[in-house]
Amino acid sequence: MRELKKVAVLTSGGDAPGMNACIRAVTRSAIFNHMEVVGVYRGYEGLINEEFQKFTSSSVSNTIQRGGTILKTARSKAFMTPEGRKTAHDNMVKNGIDALIVIGGNGSLTGAQLFAREYDIPVIGLPGTIDNDLYGTDTTIGYDTALNTIVECVDKIRDTANSHDRIFFVEVMGRDAGFLAQNSAIASGAEAAIIPEDKTDVDQLAEFIGRGVRKSKNSSIVLVSEAQKDGHGGAMYYADRVRKEYPQYDVRVTILGHLQRGGIPTAADRILASRLGYASIEALMEGQRNIMVGVSNDEIVYVPIQRAIKWDKPIKKELIDVLAVLSL
Repeated sequence: MRELKKVAVLTSGGDAPGMNACIRAVTRSAIFNHMEVVGVYRGYEGLINEEFQKFTSSSVSNTIQRGGTILKTARSKAFMTPEGRKTAHDNMVKNGIDALIVIGGNGSLTGAQLFAREYDIPVIGLPGTIDNDLYGTDTTIGYDTALNTIVECVDKIRDTANSHDRIFFVEVMGRDAGFLAQNSAIASGAEAAIIPEDKTDVDQLAEFIGRGVRKSKNSSIVLVSEAQKDGHGGAMYYADRVRKEYPQYDVRVTILGHLQRGGIPTAADRILASRLGYASIEALMEGQRNIMVGVSNDEIVYVPIQRAIKWDKPIKKELIDVLAVLSL
């Protein structure tokens, strides 16, 4: 195995709280193991445009508590072309970079897998996304912080819902996954969560109305995943249905949007990010390549990137049952 002397690290796609803690861990773990570290700015665009900077231990001082990403991030259409990836690889070779660590979500790791398949360079993916939708890891960097942000917002919305006897549909992020909606609904004591993973033929809105509001409640909170189910979805869609089908209810919509991405990372996200960043350097030293480093049952695991991005991560039915019972 070729000795690794210089490692590059980048963040790509949507930012997630804890990315800076991960960059810090990658940087200091690499330096501890006598490797040079290159920070790549603006994700894959930075690889193509050669936006490189040597990172030292002091480069990541006072960053563990900061949200966002000090390396910036961007979506790169150019990297999705063979020509773009060739330019990125040529720049890595020119700068003597032996391996690449990518912190990001599904789209970012898809790019990492393409790159690793085409060029003989070790690539390690780290799951950095608030969506928690990557297969093979129990949780992802940023998910816990986003979950806490949503719960804090819902707690405040409930005060208004109770004061005015309203139904609030609160739309949260999650791409094609309902982890944020389902678990924030449980944590905030919401009456329902409408998520794409609920594959039953039951109309989730009708079930919610029949189970809770009609019987005993004048005000309710419903968490809605932004993902669509059967071509329909989002808080506005369900609010419009209530106005048409159940006009006796006063309905409001709150779309939390990018509020969920920001903020100081929780202790859980800082610890997770630190463990994964450290483990990425360990993986490189073991000769691993084209894998995502994750956590399963509190143990570090290596998952082929292909599996992490292609396999669906299921929501436990138990969580759906818990919310259904406790919201009565």
